[in-house]
Amino acid sequence: MYHYKETMDRLIRQEVESGRVMGASALVLQRGRELYYNAFGLADRERETAMKRDTIIRLYSMSKPVTAAAVMILAERGDLDLWDPVSKFLPCFAGQKVWDAEKGEIPAVREVTIYDLLNMTSGITYPDAATEPGRRMGALVERLVKAREKGERADTQDYMRGIASVPLVFQPGDRWMYGFSADVLGGVVEAVYGRSYGTFLRQELFDPLEMPDTGFFVPEDKRERFAQAYEWTGSSLIPHVGAHLGEYYKEDVAFESGGAGMVSTLDDYAHFASMLMQEGIYKGRRILGRKTVDFMARNHLTERQAQSLDWESLRGYGYGCLMRVLENGGAAGSNVTHGEFGWDGWTGNYMAIDRKEELVFLYFMQLCDAGTTPLVRKLRMVTYGALE
Repeated sequence: MYHYKETMDRLIRQEVESGRVMGASALVLQRGRELYYNAFGLADRERETAMKRDTIIRLYSMSKPVTAAAVMILAERGDLDLWDPVSKFLPCFAGQKVWDAEKGEIPAVREVTIYDLLNMTSGITYPDAATEPGRRMGALVERLVKAREKGERADTQDYMRGIASVPLVFQPGDRWMYGFSADVLGGVVEAVYGRSYGTFLRQELFDPLEMPDTGFFVPEDKRERFAQAYEWTGSSLIPHVGAHLGEYYKEDVAFESGGAGMVSTLDDYAHFASMLMQEGIYKGRRILGRKTVDFMARNHLTERQAQSLDWESLRGYGYGCLMRVLENGGAAGSNVTHGEFGWDGWTGNYMAIDRKEELVFLYFMQLCDAGTTPLVRKLRMVTYGALE
């Protein structure tokens, strides 16, 4: 651990002082012991609020592993089967169409399953100007966001019906593609549970895991701790406004986005990650089965599907249960353990779990369209290089 903390401090401080990031924090745990924590810069420049340990941040896609855990809780209880068609729980997904560049809408050869959603092989897209389904999805989100801004209630099931009406980009199971799959899983959980998705998460995950600051909205009495997200203009940072995926963080939230809508803190999310690292147990209480966590921490893509897992940040990784899984450290250019798994978020948040080293690595920031940054790869390399 020679100079480990000093090196981590220096790298994160440099990132903030460069002006490209307003504030950042990191937490590293091993075997329940804190190896590293620090925070630098501002959570909110306009309010002059420092980045702190209890700063509440937008998780964006780091909501997805939570959704995967929720689905696996229901699977363990026999309330759903991973090969069930989505339409069994959300009838609006029956009879979906697939977009063909020459023929237009054609019938899907089979229905999208829960398993397809968990592995992002459903063909359900995000808003994307490059494809006809992507353009339609963009128009749908814009319409639902405007409806909410006008005071109309556009809830999770409204989003489900809208998403189901958009043609799939490809036949279910053909390949991997990032999209609204996790949000649909949230809708499935809601349908199975019979109450809101947020209520299920509070009862089954957030309360048992002692995550009081995690959910789909920030209460008024906690808003002073809520970080501002920023956009890089090319020369400076400006506050981010709007909702590009329908996310909304006030107490009257209606669409509980299982793919991008949650907020959390470093310690809250560390409790969730530690549960997965400890084979489904948190403080002696079993949340998920040991073999279930093992299933979640595996690659589930076929060789054909994996050909489209072509993001630069995912070199050497497979994918399953809404998370990356390290398959080839050489291809990843990383010294991390084979089987390390986790995910990141649109504003640069990052989570890694290593069950062999009993390690949890978290990095939080709020810079739009950041994804996995070079700094995260450096911090991860430094952390593993310091392990005894």
